[in-house]
Amino acid sequence: MTHRKAVWMMIAAALMWSIAGVVTRQLEAARSFEITFWRSSFNALALVALLSWLRGPVALWQSLRTGGRALWVSGLCWCVMFTAFMVALTLTTVANVLVTMSIAPLLTALLARLTLGHRLAPRTWGAVLLAGAGIAWMYGSEFSAGGAQHVLGTVVALAVPVAAAVNWTLLQHLKSRAGGGADMLPAVLLGALLSSVLTLPLALPFAASAADLSLLALLGVVQLAIPCLMAVAAARVLSAPEISLLGLLEVVFGVAWAWLGGGESPTVAVLGGGLLVLGALVANEVLALRTRVGLG
Repeated sequence: MTHRKAVWMMIAAALMWSIAGVVTRQLEAARSFEITFWRSSFNALALVALLSWLRGPVALWQSLRTGGRALWVSGLCWCVMFTAFMVALTLTTVANVLVTMSIAPLLTALLARLTLGHRLAPRTWGAVLLAGAGIAWMYGSEFSAGGAQHVLGTVVALAVPVAAAVNWTLLQHLKSRAGGGADMLPAVLLGALLSSVLTLPLALPFAASAADLSLLALLGVVQLAIPCLMAVAAARVLSAPEISLLGLLEVVFGVAWAWLGGGESPTVAVLGGGLLVLGALVANEVLALRTRVGLG
């Protein structure tokens, strides 16, 4: 794969990820944990089919059986991400969820500093402070407006970047220890299965209509399973700063979809706080990319 193709593949993946909010707003009867259950279930089915096709069912089963504790920890992180993301979307706006999720690269950098001893550049510390100010602006606006449900939704959404930071730090640790890293893609499947099992009791009794199920299948397959595999393929060519920068397009696309297709106009606090967060992330990743190119 060429670099240009990898870039376009990552852009396509971000575009597919971004449809979650606007599609969720079109659901007729499915709510909260039922949405999460069906999305995770369809995601698991799609991953079983795709990974079995790519590797063979026997190899897939072997990787799940022999993955060890690291596979289960990573799978639990994916479970938290899948579950918290959809629950948060039922409690607050798409913009609140996506902007909160966008701090994952900074949380990852902080966690890697604490657990793996990775040194943080001054630009990263500056980005952390600026992004923190943006998130505080968003949270402060919700508290002052008395929007308890929106505050709860934003707090639930915060579980997504926290779990992502733990997951990415774990993968970095495995890569440095194993000299190339273990095969952790089956952990995505494990996470989908765990999310389905954990949310099933809370999803009953089912209320989703046939139209809802078709939309939730779209989310499980097109919004989640396929772009995850596309991002893994692109990551073999693109650098980490490029992946992080292109992944931020999900926030831009997602807010635009919710505005155009879901009637959700972002508040001034969300736009202002979101611009601070995104500006901090973009500046940090662009400087990192320039540094890498200069060293190369």
